[in-house]
Amino acid sequence: MTRINGFIGRRNFLKFAGTGSLAIAATAIGGRLIGNIQQTAIADVHPANPNPVNPTQALKLLLDGNQRFSQYKRQHPHQSLARLQLVAKAQYPFAAILGCADSRVPAEIIFDQGLGDLFVVRVAGNVASDMAIGSLEYTTAVLGTQMIVVLGHTKCGAVAAAVKNEPLPGKIRDIAASIKPALIHSNSSDFVIANIKYQAQELQKNSQILAKLQQAGKLKIVSACYDIDTGKVNLVN
Repeated sequence: MTRINGFIGRRNFLKFAGTGSLAIAATAIGGRLIGNIQQTAIADVHPANPNPVNPTQALKLLLDGNQRFSQYKRQHPHQSLARLQLVAKAQYPFAAILGCADSRVPAEIIFDQGLGDLFVVRVAGNVASDMAIGSLEYTTAVLGTQMIVVLGHTKCGAVAAAVKNEPLPGKIRDIAASIKPALIHSNSSDFVIANIKYQAQELQKNSQILAKLQQAGKLKIVSACYDIDTGKVNLVN
């Protein structure tokens, strides 16, 4: 069996997922038709990472980077031409972020990281949608990322919209609908924190791949909240 960072490789990825219908279109670099089935090639699948980063190390790198950012001591790591050319050959992101699409919360900046460091999935309200989960399954099961941070933030407009419970246009209503269960089932008055915890639970509940990696000790999922006034990220228990 082909493995990457100790994880299942592309030939066995679908078998690991327990489904023959899973597609990873977002990371496909091409495809060919066999009958009526499109066979897509998964990009960035390479031999095992020579320097794997375990969850404890990954979390420390993120928190240290955020401390630099919040104290105006950014190092701007891994942003050179040499780094660009290196990650063009292969990517081994040490952490994944499920964050909000809010323009004030760019993960690479607030964690002071660079090219190839983070696998970032952003959607309003940091909602654990099917597409978001699929993306996180790819980075963990194929690229070998061992840490996922579900990152919400203070003054989140998506959470505020869900709290107001007013009619919303278009697909915006779907985002609010994905947040409302967090508000209904929470005993907390801090709805942002309640939503962060809820979306982290949704990741684990709705993905067999992520659940298996957790059980094997190859993945850790943590919750965190970014304060847009101070620039500080705090872990959520």
